[in-house]
Amino acid sequence: MPKTAIIGGSGLSSFSSLRQVREHRPVTAYGQTSAPILEGRVGETLVYFLARHGHDHSIPPHRVNYRANIAALKELGVEDVMAITAVGGIAPTTGPRRIVIPDQIIDYTYGREHTFSDGLDRTVHHIDFTSPYSDRLRQELLRAAASIDFPVETTGIYGATQGPRLETAAEIQRMARDGCTIVGMTGMPEASLAREAGLDYMNCSFVVNWAAGIAGGTIDMDELNEHLSAGIEDVIKLTMTWLEQR
Repeated sequence: MPKTAIIGGSGLSSFSSLRQVREHRPVTAYGQTSAPILEGRVGETLVYFLARHGHDHSIPPHRVNYRANIAALKELGVEDVMAITAVGGIAPTTGPRRIVIPDQIIDYTYGREHTFSDGLDRTVHHIDFTSPYSDRLRQELLRAAASIDFPVETTGIYGATQGPRLETAAEIQRMARDGCTIVGMTGMPEASLAREAGLDYMNCSFVVNWAAGIAGGTIDMDELNEHLSAGIEDVIKLTMTWLEQR
């Protein structure tokens, strides 16, 4: 069974379902990870858990050391990665509390350390990124959802923005024209770095608000946090089902 990692985003800074837990504090060539990596088991599956924003959720999206996080998982022998992200909904089918398993991504971020191929070794490494997410893992997760009659959006286009501010209504309109169905702040460069490192990677997004301008008015942050708290319970249920079926 491949070693599996869960990268938890907003709302998921710990993973209490792990048993036989031990802690890794790796320091990579790219610096320290966002938090110690917890190793444990769910059923017979060996799982590594990493809190993307730190266990106290103190690291904003543009300051996450994505290179260190992915490099550390690679060094631990991880092969499969499930990345969990909280997002805004753009398409009519991606309203609050909906879980989306995207199959594509558009990168609107800037200024992030986005590649291991930084030229220091005097070589340039190109990767194919036609399909940014592992279809094998996506199909596993979709089968897990179907096995418990759990409704999910089976496709989607994740628009990755810089953050930490939320987007303007005009920016969301542009993203909708580009085809984005959800919007988040941490999808890139995490996905492409995983591809560079040779890891199979998928994204599981849960919608916590309508994106700017979609529902009219301003975004209610209290309501967003309510959806965040409720939605993470659904994500954990789906994640546990997937892990137990591996």
